[in-house]
This record gives sequence, C-alpha cells and structure tokens, in this order.
Amino acid sequence: MARIYRDAYGVPHVRATTVLDLAHGQGEVVARDRAWQMEWLRRRATGTTAEIFGSDGLPWDRLARRALIVDTARRAHDRLDDESQAFVAAYVAGVNDGLHEDAPELRRLGTEPQPWPEWMPLATFHAQHILFANLGSKLWERRARAALGDDASLLSHEGPLDSGSNAWAVGGGRTTTGLPLIGGDPHRVIESPGVYLQIRLACDEFDVAGFTFAGVPGVQHFAHAGDVAWAITNAMADYQDVHDAGPVVERWTETIVVRDQRPDEVEVAITDQGPVFTDGLSFRGVSTVLGDLGFGALLPLLRARTVDDVDRALDAWVEPVNNAVIADRHGAVRYRLAGRIPLRDGDAWTGWHGPNRAEVPADGQVVTANERRGPESDLVGVSFAAAYRAERINVLLDGRDRLTPDDFRDIHNDTHLATVPLLRALVPGEFDDWDCRMDADSADAARFAAWRNALVRRIAAEPVFAPLLEPFADPVHAPWLDVTGRIGLALPTLVAAGTPFGIDLAALARLALDDSRDHPATWGETHVATPVHAFEVTGLAAPEVPRLPVDGDADCVRCTGSLPGVTDEAYRGSVARYVWDLADREASGWVVPLGAAGHPDHAHHRDQLPIWVAGDLVPLVTDWDLLAEERA
Repeated sequence: MARIYRDAYGVPHVRATTVLDLAHGQGEVVARDRAWQMEWLRRRATGTTAEIFGSDGLPWDRLARRALIVDTARRAHDRLDDESQAFVAAYVAGVNDGLHEDAPELRRLGTEPQPWPEWMPLATFHAQHILFANLGSKLWERRARAALGDDASLLSHEGPLDSGSNAWAVGGGRTTTGLPLIGGDPHRVIESPGVYLQIRLACDEFDVAGFTFAGVPGVQHFAHAGDVAWAITNAMADYQDVHDAGPVVERWTETIVVRDQRPDEVEVAITDQGPVFTDGLSFRGVSTVLGDLGFGALLPLLRARTVDDVDRALDAWVEPVNNAVIADRHGAVRYRLAGRIPLRDGDAWTGWHGPNRAEVPADGQVVTANERRGPESDLVGVSFAAAYRAERINVLLDGRDRLTPDDFRDIHNDTHLATVPLLRALVPGEFDDWDCRMDADSADAARFAAWRNALVRRIAAEPVFAPLLEPFADPVHAPWLDVTGRIGLALPTLVAAGTPFGIDLAALARLALDDSRDHPATWGETHVATPVHAFEVTGLAAPEVPRLPVDGDADCVRCTGSLPGVTDEAYRGSVARYVWDLADREASGWVVPLGAAGHPDHAHHRDQLPIWVAGDLVPLVTDWDLLAEERA
C-alpha cells in the first residue's frame, strides 16, 4: 500500500514499494483532494454535463458525443500494452477508493461522484485537449476567408494568440554548478481548481516530482526525476483537419439527459473524413484516426534516467504535439519534437513527420515559446506564435554564465512588451518616455492598454468586418470566432501592414487617444487574475477566489494573457511555473496559481496564489524527514 506525505503547501508525495501500489496511491490522493474536479472531468469526457447543469451543458455534451471522445478513449485503452493497462487500472482503482461526496459543488448540485471505468483517464485527457490544437483556428480561417478573401490572412497570421508557454534550458557550462538548468511555464486558461497539480511519485524503481493532470496517472509534461528533467511547450502543430461534411457512412442517435428538462437527442454522424463535429463540418484528428492517446509513454517517462530515456519514451507520444526540452546529470541537453503530425498529399494523410532534434552544447542554450523554429517548422504547422517571447528569453540569456535558479525565476517575471514600439509609432510623441514594461503598478502601462483597447474597438467597428459580427451558431467554438478579439491579437500584424483593408490606422489611433483619456490609475486595476470555475461557465455563482493584480501581458515572457479590445483580465496565464536544477533537485522550485486542494474551504486551496502572483516559487522538498505523513 502507498503512504502519503505532504509538504507545507499540502502537495502530495506518494511513496510505495511497487509501481501498481504507487499508481493506486496517486489515484486515491488525487480523488480525495479534487473530488469535484474529478467528477466534472468525468462528465466533460462522457458528454453528461447537462445532467447536472441543465441546458447550459448541452453545447459541450453534443460536441463530446459527436467527436467520439469516449470511443477514442476506449480504443486507445484497448491497444495499450499489458503493463500500461495495469498501471492505468491501478490508478482508476485508487480513484474509486478515494472519491467522496464532501465537496461543496457536489452538495450544491445534489449529485454524487460516479465510479470511473478503466478507460476514463484517457477520456478525460482527450476531452481536455480536443480543442487544444487547431479546430478553432480552422473554423476562424474558413469564416474570415469567406468574408474577407485573401486579406483574411492579416487576421490569421502568426501572432494572434492570447497566451503561450515558455521553456528554456542552458548547458552546464553556463551555470554555477556545472550542470544544466531548465525553466518554464505552460499557459492555458486559469482554472479553479487548477488544471495541473504538483505531485511526487516514489517507489523502488523511480522517484519523480512534477505536474500532472487531475485524472491522469504519472506525470506527463514537466518533471524532475533526479537524474533527468524535462519540460514542454505546445509545438503549434497542424494535426487536425476540418472538411465540409461528405457522405455519411455511419450514423446513430444518442440521448443526453438534461436536468429539469426533456432529454436531448443528438445525431452522431461519421464520414470518410471523420466525425461531424458541428453542423456541416467534419474533423480528422490523429488520436481519432489512430485510436491512440500516447499513454504508452507514461511509464517509460517515470522510469527515465537520461536524456536518451526521455527521448525514447516520447516516441510513443501522440498529442498534443509538443516541443520538449530535456536535460540530465551527465550534462546532456536536447530539444525534440514529440507527437504525431500527418504528412499530407492534398486531403490524404500519407505518413507521419519524423521528430526534429537538436543537441545543445555545454555552453549553449535552447528556447521554445510556440514560435516558428526555422525551415523545419514548415512541415509542423501553418501558424505559430509571434517570436517576441522566444527572442526576449534569448536576449535575457545571451552572454550570461554562472546562472542560478534565481536567475531563471527573474526571467519568468520579465514584463517587457516588445510590441509597444511598433504600436506607438501610430501616435508619435505618445508613450515615448515609458520603459515598455507591463507592471501591475504602472500608470503608463494602464494608459497604453486603455489606448490599445480603444484602437481595437474602433478597428472592429469598421464596415469591412460587419459580416464577422454575426454570432456563430455553436457556442462551444464562439471564443475562437470573435472578430474584436481576433483584431486585438492581430494588432501588430495589422499595423505592420500599413493600411490594412484600406483602414487609416493612424487616424483611428489618434481618435483612440481621446477615447481612452479616462483610464485606470494602474495596469493592475483591470489586469487581474481571474481563475474560471465550471459553475461560471453555466451561470452559477462559483466559490470565491481573490482577483489579484498581476504583472505582464500576452506577448511578455510573464505571459498573463489579456485580450485587447475585449478584456484586460488575465483569464489565461501560467498554470504552472518551475525551475529544474539538475545539480540539486531541492534547489528547484515550482508553483501553481491556486493550490494543492480542490475544496474551496481548504487551507491549501489557494495558498500558493499570492506566491504565484508575486512571481516566486515554492521549494521542491524531497527529504522525507521534512514531510508530514498523512494518517488514514
């Protein structure tokens, strides 16, 4: 049986003799800590949220059924090797032993958590990532091109992203210890409870500390195993296709139970190009085609001891397609692309892209921030993040040696906004004395952001964009199709184009100065962290989380994403932050936006929030004598 220990922040350290006992312990402690979140994830994966939330849950439930989330998970589970199946089964057994009803959300909804079948971890993972690739972007491109023709590329070009992840490493020749350092932070919608949770998994075979998804065994994207550590960013790969739905080859009807209403019937239709996911459109994704969700990589990652071990484990990875940064105590540092990307001949998939790899010398550095990495990226994707964050991190690293974890923490917190010089050229003489830093206590940042918002709204009001103001029928995909938000994200591209769509941007920029005279005193008055809870999505009052002012903005390294013209709130941001020291794991640090516990009244529900806001890290404690054993 596993034993559970906790650090001062309630982070679980699971200790067992065997791998299967460890998996059971992980499942049990996560279910105990995150009972509501586990039930919410189960319902999202199975398309049964309307059963507890009423008709507000129907749009997602219809997508989940139409996109074959459960079918894909079951097929992927069936094809796992025996050892991986046993690992997942032990985790699920632990989940079912740990589930309980003592969660305010469950009590408020009058529901109980339901047992998990063995394939459920694969389904929850798939549900979290089915919209993580390019379905939304491809819907936007189709709609924008229909309205704007070839000029639509100005709103779809590289750069229109409201947040992004960072990961970087330096070789041992650049550190005080002579061994590599890795730093980074993934960015997603900030959720309550958090999408990632910190965990340590130790048994006779391995001892790994890292971040895991609630509902998924092992650690997936960011971890320190003592001898080796790794991190990822989204590679912005193109591994989903959208087509006009062709002839249906198979169809059936499913019934969705709706709270306090009549059941809803949804048709599931399969075409040669994949399932119909929204009216008139089908999609093809690698997990759906292969019946593989990459769970064969989970145990090999835990057992990894070297860069080569992690690299081999990632050969089994499917999606999301990631840029991986790996380093070990032998001094090796490597970049690789991990995941399945189809090679295309027209609409046909003819094979799979091989992994890009690059070795990093002892005196070298590697940075990945969702950007186009060079000519090799042409086969990876079609739209990447602007290079601002990657270029800034490289500048902050260039020419420096004797680097420490504290230096990496400072890089996390850099608030320089590289787009300012381009944008302020529209209004000569304005903002010239400002240092271009989006600090929460900055009055200049507040003034700039208010002007930027006003400019975006004036551009969006131009008649050329009127056809794009019509709401999209399917609300699940609506966030990707908001023209004001798209203009806000594409503003640097539009300004670089001169007079896009025949619009006199300089004239609008001068008018926007008048619009924004009454701006907030500081950026932090409106740029506040806003973790989203499932209740808010469905119109219910969520457990309260303090809205604290945060530094940064979307194109800063401190990438707290606002949406110019729509909201200043940091609804996206780093959902984890870490520094991995290969010389001494206890010199490493990590943090999440809220805390280890999912229960909103628990002392560890949001105790890391002020630390996260301040840009600091929580110590990674690995000495068992410094941890408190949890008694049953």
